[in-house]
Amino acid sequence: SAAEPGTGKKQRVLHERCLPEGGTSDVTSKSASLDDTTVEDAAINFPFELDPFQTAAIDCLHREESVLVAAHTSAGKTVVAQYAIALAIKHNQRVIYTTPIKALSNQKYRDLGMFFSQQDIGLMTGDVTVNSEANCIVMTTEILRSMLYHGSDELREVAWVIFDEVHYLRDKERGVVWEESIILLPIQIKLVFLSATIPNSLEFAQWVANLKGLPCNVVQTDFRPTPLQHFMFPAGGNGIFLILDEAGNFLEDNFIKMMTLQDSRAESKTKGKEQPDIIKLVSFVADRGMCPAIVFAFSRRECEALALQTSRCKSLRLVGESQVLSIKEVFEKALQGLAKEDQELPQIQNILPLLCCGIGVHHSGLLPILRELIEILFQEGLVKVLFATETFALGLNMPAKTCIFTNCRKFDGQDHRWISSGEYIQMAGRAGRRGIDDKGCVITMFDEHLEPETARDILCGQPSPLVSTFHLNYNMILNAMRSSGVDPEKIITKSFHQYQSCISVSSTELRSKELEAEVSELQAPNEHDDREAEAFCELLELSNDLKCEISSFSTKPDVALGVLRPGRVVKVMEIISSSSSSSPTV
Repeated sequence: SAAEPGTGKKQRVLHERCLPEGGTSDVTSKSASLDDTTVEDAAINFPFELDPFQTAAIDCLHREESVLVAAHTSAGKTVVAQYAIALAIKHNQRVIYTTPIKALSNQKYRDLGMFFSQQDIGLMTGDVTVNSEANCIVMTTEILRSMLYHGSDELREVAWVIFDEVHYLRDKERGVVWEESIILLPIQIKLVFLSATIPNSLEFAQWVANLKGLPCNVVQTDFRPTPLQHFMFPAGGNGIFLILDEAGNFLEDNFIKMMTLQDSRAESKTKGKEQPDIIKLVSFVADRGMCPAIVFAFSRRECEALALQTSRCKSLRLVGESQVLSIKEVFEKALQGLAKEDQELPQIQNILPLLCCGIGVHHSGLLPILRELIEILFQEGLVKVLFATETFALGLNMPAKTCIFTNCRKFDGQDHRWISSGEYIQMAGRAGRRGIDDKGCVITMFDEHLEPETARDILCGQPSPLVSTFHLNYNMILNAMRSSGVDPEKIITKSFHQYQSCISVSSTELRSKELEAEVSELQAPNEHDDREAEAFCELLELSNDLKCEISSFSTKPDVALGVLRPGRVVKVMEIISSSSSSSPTV
């Protein structure tokens, strides 16, 4: 463990170096000050002291080795990406920064342009291409995959590729894009993976090391710069209950008290003309100086409905008159580039009244210009409460003091289910601004069907492992056929899915051998008992065979119809035959 710079807080940093197949994993649990990894001739000097995990990751970049950086949201993973870009610029090389969504690409383009210079940063999305000759190009992973299949000349000068939010590889629909891109990238290009905490990070890094034939490092920490407190808000209530403290203790007594209060209110049925819960909760947060706040809802419709409902509360004032003027000024400047008829679109006209109340909405259905405008207003502190879908938590660097969940259940396209611990951690991680807030606050609106054990699993559970969702599709096959030197079969054999399957088979075979060894060691106490056991098994097998014969005969139509008469009782049973793999049912 190491002390965080400027504080007495301890953080544990694990640094492991995975070597290609045939080598060994060089485990180096870095500690304390990491003085031995002090970087000379730095590509860039940051105006703050680096955290131990950042120093360890930057040391890997200087060795020109790929690295996976796994840490909580807002821990500072972007520093590693910035250093990789600075290193490429220093050596007159190019770097590609990939993101899972366009919104994140746009924000990274703005942020990196402010950190470096606009001439060093370019952007490529399906809609826009800006400064494509820059040292660093920000793009979605789909665009990188397309470049790889087309054999783009731009890749010849690339030294580094940065995969932001690489845990998106587990996505059922789009995860395969990450695997294709990693497989198709030339081995001379080094990789930087930025990820939330994943339990099988070493497995992923070992796959990359085997795939490229070069070392791949894992630098991970469970340290959270701003500790979080997790509360729940009972329906119809006026206060919140602390359920999980900053030390990670689940307070079940508080949870039971909240459930009891919820049940008593439900029985009384005296709601009357009470304010809606969302307005109560937003007012509670605003009155206690807990803004800015992000309210996560799991559908666009709910986002817009809750934002509109909150904006109509006359007693709720989130922004002053001077801030309203600033909002209008930014809004008007943002729309200057639009044609007049576009400025009259209902979505654009309806958003301004919300913004003037200090309320914003963010989801994929918004026009790109409105999403960007709302992101800027939120960063400037002019939007106090932002209603967003979970895509907002996907890498966008916009922390808040408070995060609110309107529900613990979501529809995943097939069924309504409880959100996973990984999904909760990803969204809740937006609470707490490093260097500004001592603690972050997460509030969940209580669901009456939520049991203590389920709540514990969501709040305290481990993040989901990185599991491949690789699958063949027509797009992949057509791209491979059109590209020279790309064999779909080789992509399959090199995939993370194949690697995980081989590991699974190996462990199964090992377990099978262990069981076989246990069976071979089993011995009957003496020959007499052994003969009796054999005779019993033979009789049991004969009995089962006879039952099967009886069953087969009695279920013949001409026989069965003779005995199936009204008033008779039919007994249904299952007969398992040891001489057959089937289990006939009578």
